[in-house]
Amino acid sequence: MKKMLLAVLLGFASLASASTWNNVALVDKQCSRKVADNPDAHTRQCALGCSGSGFGILTSDGKFLKFDKTGDEQAMSLLKQTDKKDHLRVTVDGEEKDGIVNVKSVKLD
Repeated sequence: MKKMLLAVLLGFASLASASTWNNVALVDKQCSRKVADNPDAHTRQCALGCSGSGFGILTSDGKFLKFDKTGDEQAMSLLKQTDKKDHLRVTVDGEEKDGIVNVKSVKLD
């Protein structure tokens, strides 16, 4: 019985959780560690140049959450449309599971 209960609890823990991340730094995966201490200094030009690695966000606790393909496409579109040079802050709606965000929407702040 204890093993069954533990299995059920672990199953619930691995479910995706719907969330909204407000005013978080948008960065490319390649630079995520390098810019973790000061993500607002990460430039749009660098993010576009490193876009092949994909995009994600740095949470307030410094954790990088990678976007799914939809999120990557939305982030790329936003970066191409904006004239912001740095301080790339976004609001993201989606579901996070195992460090990957299945993105519903990304909006520049």
